[in-house]
Amino acid sequence: MTMAAKLLASDGEANPLIPHTYELVVGIFAFAVVLIVVGKILVPRIQKTLAERTDAIEGGIKRAEEAQAQAQVLQQEYRDQLAEARQEAARLREEAREQAAQIKAELREEAQAEARRLVEAAHAQIEADRQAAFAQLRAEIGRLSTDLAGRIVGESLEDETRQSRIVDRFLDELESSNAQAVR
Repeated sequence: MTMAAKLLASDGEANPLIPHTYELVVGIFAFAVVLIVVGKILVPRIQKTLAERTDAIEGGIKRAEEAQAQAQVLQQEYRDQLAEARQEAARLREEAREQAAQIKAELREEAQAEARRLVEAAHAQIEADRQAAFAQLRAEIGRLSTDLAGRIVGESLEDETRQSRIVDRFLDELESSNAQAVR
């Protein structure tokens, strides 16, 4: 024994480091009660709370993963819809170009038809004016030629039928001589 232990044993007093028996029994009983209370009541509640928190965390992670997957699906759907909308817009632009080209061609054809109609009407009017001028000129030439012939012959050629025959014959001879000269 050490000196300190001898000194303590020699005083006859109880060793303060060694508990009394009744304190040991009460301490062991209190420890057993606390151990039973903690082991039977508190530990299951703590484990239940930890399990609930674990489930909540894992469920939150799963929900977050599901939400992320759903967001990716929605994003892909959005991209698909956007691509489809772009294709539809391109198709509509192409259709509009085709319609514009068709309308342009139709308007061009209508304008050309109108121009042809106007040219034909102008030609018809010119031909009618030419015919009218030719008829008027023929009558004037006939009158002048009968006056001239009457002066040359010295007799009057006032008879209408005779005058008409003479003028027609003269003009026919004139036209035939012009036709031969052109050839």
